[in-house]
Amino acid sequence: MTRALVVAAPASGSGKTTVATGLMAALRRRGTAVAPFKVGPDYIDPGYHALAAGRPGRNLDPVLVGVDRIAPLARYGSAGAQVAVVEGVMGLFDGRLPDGAGSTAQVASLLGAPVVLVVDCRGMSRSLAALLHGFRSFDPGLRIAGVVLNRVGSPRHEEVLRAAADEAGLPVLGALPRRDALAVPSRHLGLITAAEHGAAATGAVDAMAELVAAHVDLDAVVGLAAPLPAGAAWSPADAVDRVRPGGTGEPPVVGVLGGPAFTFGYAEHVELLAAAGARPVTVDPLRDEGLPPGTAALVLPGGFPEEHVVGLAANTPLLAAVRALAASGAPVHAECGGLLYLCDTLDGAPMAAVLPATATRAEHLTLGYRDAVALGDSPLFPQGTRVAGHEFHRWSVTPRAGAAAAWGWRGSDPEGFVAGGVHASFLHTHPAGRPEAVGRFVAAATGAARP
Repeated sequence: MTRALVVAAPASGSGKTTVATGLMAALRRRGTAVAPFKVGPDYIDPGYHALAAGRPGRNLDPVLVGVDRIAPLARYGSAGAQVAVVEGVMGLFDGRLPDGAGSTAQVASLLGAPVVLVVDCRGMSRSLAALLHGFRSFDPGLRIAGVVLNRVGSPRHEEVLRAAADEAGLPVLGALPRRDALAVPSRHLGLITAAEHGAAATGAVDAMAELVAAHVDLDAVVGLAAPLPAGAAWSPADAVDRVRPGGTGEPPVVGVLGGPAFTFGYAEHVELLAAAGARPVTVDPLRDEGLPPGTAALVLPGGFPEEHVVGLAANTPLLAAVRALAASGAPVHAECGGLLYLCDTLDGAPMAAVLPATATRAEHLTLGYRDAVALGDSPLFPQGTRVAGHEFHRWSVTPRAGAAAAWGWRGSDPEGFVAGGVHASFLHTHPAGRPEAVGRFVAAATGAARP
């Protein structure tokens, strides 16, 4: 049975990504099979987790998939692993306001997993005891099992901090010295993705592994892990009905944009596409000059197309192929970065011109969960379908919505585009939260009646 633990912190920027990723890689180096997870809708950390653990990084987000799916998804993603390491999001108790839904604490409770708290100790000494006491007592039902001291300034500093942790009754599992060189490059939405960072990403993960292996008691950490709750694992095949092939008898080919420009996708998405009867094929728009032969549908996930706009604009054969596929009425599903790619222009550069819209950089970041309702029928959702989604971008599209909009939610004008087979929006959804949408999409790709 897989045992699990959660790596959390009092706040963002405390070093939990370094500790969680380094822990995954260090354990793997010594022969432990590790299942990597990230709390929340984050797409960037799972890329580094995948490099560290050698298996897909997966997300656990109660808001997007529902609390009842968290443990089954964890069991599914942990198949064959000895230890599941779950990296938290923001501070331990930070989630969707005002109830804290989606917090690291909620996920840890749903998994029955102990929490290892990573604390940035710069400018702190005995106050660490008060901080640890507060976090331990805030939610008596949550088990904070130990602490990793991060950015420790000197041996004397470490001695004082260890005494403070003893005073609070928590074991110190490790003490990491200050290593500014470990910082992964960042941009307006967070870290540079592992796919974009290339070979340097592997180097960064190796450095994290060496740091954690040298300064953290791996045996003590693993010894704290608790078995995942008993029960059935989530299954793509059980979650979605399989669609019968069309006239050729062959599974419909679904192109999925990938490569460095389009990395914001959930592992369960392509798994559900395959379970529904499709053959998903990755398309890198920075390299591939056309869609796979027989492409019947297209998925355009989020990412950072704005960072690769020159290369995307230069690939005119693929832009033309995407435009022609959309014009044929084939189902096309675009989220966030995928929406930008379908616009006439992105930051002034020509894109696929599937949508009569222009994308320009916005002054402020748009961020947060949305309770959305589908405003019309599409290859993904029947009109009136309610979903939990998430926005995370610094772009605006003019117009904000097409003649037929994709979504509406309280406090905002309609958003997104539904036209023919196209469903394009800034809203990210998790397919495991709405697997029937994937089945409907694959059915549309075969020309079958939509469920």
